[in-house]
Amino acid sequence: MANRPVDKGESAPVPDEALRLPSHVASSGTLDRLVDTARDYAKASTAENTNKAYSADWKHFTRWCRMKGAEPLPPSPEMIGLYLADLAAPAGISPSPPSVSRPLSVATIDRRLSGLVWNYAQRGFTLDRKNRHIATVLTGIKRKHGRPPQQKEAILPEDILAMVATLPFDLRGLRDRAILLIGYAGGLRRSEIVSLDVGKDDTPDSGGWIEIVDGTNGGGALLTLNAKTGWREVEIGRGSSEQTCPVHALKQWLNFAKIGFGPIFVRTSRDGKRALATRLNDKHVARLIKQTVLDAGIRSDLPEKERLALFSGHSLRAGLASSAEVDERYVQKHLGHASAEMTRRYQRRRDRFRVNLTKAAGL
Repeated sequence: MANRPVDKGESAPVPDEALRLPSHVASSGTLDRLVDTARDYAKASTAENTNKAYSADWKHFTRWCRMKGAEPLPPSPEMIGLYLADLAAPAGISPSPPSVSRPLSVATIDRRLSGLVWNYAQRGFTLDRKNRHIATVLTGIKRKHGRPPQQKEAILPEDILAMVATLPFDLRGLRDRAILLIGYAGGLRRSEIVSLDVGKDDTPDSGGWIEIVDGTNGGGALLTLNAKTGWREVEIGRGSSEQTCPVHALKQWLNFAKIGFGPIFVRTSRDGKRALATRLNDKHVARLIKQTVLDAGIRSDLPEKERLALFSGHSLRAGLASSAEVDERYVQKHLGHASAEMTRRYQRRRDRFRVNLTKAAGL
């Protein structure tokens, strides 16, 4: 197995390929297989969507460097500072990529920088975000262009019921009804919804599994998730009626789709009469939410384009966090948040002004 050096620019290996034997160690079949195994683990160290985003960040930066007559390796804090400035206030517009036709948001620029830090680390370099050429430029961008975070609208109880009511009772409708109700009651991310399997270790790409539990306190569905923050269990209790019960909706879908193994939420045939083996993409959840929001007439006071922009997969998590009238710590555990502060960011209907410091101060 040849130990080739890391090339510059876009020809540099992707991070998992950058793992190789030390130059002083002779190659062998066993070691080569271990290298391949290590690469697989390295690739799995970050989420698939994160890997895609970081790969896109690196491609964009290396092309930008080439257009400026610079090399991306080794890292140059000065050039990266200029790159960030160009993202915030493009110096010129070109019809070919990667020129930026409009300024990027502060959040996107910060994410791009994180992508570069990660990519350099995988290639054996250290990029110091605190270097003055980077830190001062980024601070200035945040002060000049920073805006309050734009949160997605929460789907409230009456909304989810109206959305579910728009779905037919064919096989596809049963599936989508289960997706909405399980996603809402579980406070799940869209990637968590579609990654669920019927049983443990059913498929290599599983993100968790569901167990239907009867007995204590009415029972429900117990989800074991390998999620963004690690493994966690999510308990989804039964609803007050079959029409609104996520557990009933799930059992109906599994029964009529004849699913007893593998991915829970899969595609259906064109005629909608058969469940296929292919796992749904998480984009289906986002499209489903937006379509049922429109069909249910939610926020009909706004133009369609604005309504579509208001809602996304995170609207399910925000809806649960905003609507569950229980102690905040239970919501925090349910959503898998490390802090109560993160949970509060999802609560759109918090009891504002409950603590009145104006009156407490004697005014």
